[in-house]
Amino acid sequence: MKILIIQQRYGIGDMVIFLPYIHAISEKFNTPISLLSKESSRASDIFSEDKHVNEIITLDKEKDGLSGVLKLSREIKKRNFDKIFIFNSSLRYNLIAKLSGAKSIYQYPLFRSKDNIVHSAKIFTESVINKIVSTEPNLKIKSTKEKFDKNFKHVCLGISASGPTKRWDVENYIKLCNELTKNKKCKFYLAAGKNDIILIEKFKNSNVGQNCTSLENLTIKEILPIIKNCDCYIGSDTGFAHLAVGLGIKALTIFMDSPVMAYGKYSSRMTVVEPEGENGTTTHDTLGKDKISFNEVVLKATKILN
Repeated sequence: MKILIIQQRYGIGDMVIFLPYIHAISEKFNTPISLLSKESSRASDIFSEDKHVNEIITLDKEKDGLSGVLKLSREIKKRNFDKIFIFNSSLRYNLIAKLSGAKSIYQYPLFRSKDNIVHSAKIFTESVINKIVSTEPNLKIKSTKEKFDKNFKHVCLGISASGPTKRWDVENYIKLCNELTKNKKCKFYLAAGKNDIILIEKFKNSNVGQNCTSLENLTIKEILPIIKNCDCYIGSDTGFAHLAVGLGIKALTIFMDSPVMAYGKYSSRMTVVEPEGENGTTTHDTLGKDKISFNEVVLKATKILN
């Protein structure tokens, strides 16, 4: 049996959230699946060592939009899928699946309004496989580096974000590192990209710089074993936070301008900090980066490090 799952959302965090449902479908039909996803989700890295996924079909610009309907349907058709699972309510993907000639097509209800992505995926998957599915992701990697020096606490630090309204000021992170190192010897791994060089340089030039290692030149696949061997993640709501919980690592995630009920409550490994005055209510346009309690971050960070 050949199965295709379509999960077209943009982010790394989105892909991690869908891990339990991808695994559940693969296990239900006892076969690895093909996955249609955008390159920005880093699915190739995330599933590089996962037996549940045997092929990534990249949804690039040529296959996106209305103009790519015929091209994408032809590419899918030549693989002769028996079943296609569509994790969205798009008429476009419904049409592509039908044009591909798949024998069975499963999809969210068409034309529905937006809702919680975790709940939608869980309800959809459970209705198909007739089994309860945990929302806890399990990111499977075989290769890990040697354990880090046990004389230190190792912290993956998410100092960047997808936009300035979702990024806690770098000076706060430096101040936090100083607080954490008062009672424990720590090493910090700066989870940021090449576009964050200014933030990275500030860290390197600070008084905690000698205990910091930047990950900006590594691929996600290279970063995964580093996160796996860390004691925790502390930082913004980024893909790195979700990779951490997927790898079984506790994450303290700061939500400033993104939906905490969708991205902060699906895993028991994730502890959240919201702007003062918010309680499960942070969402897009909250704009709360200046209302994050530094003391709350310190207390919660200390707790998960212990």
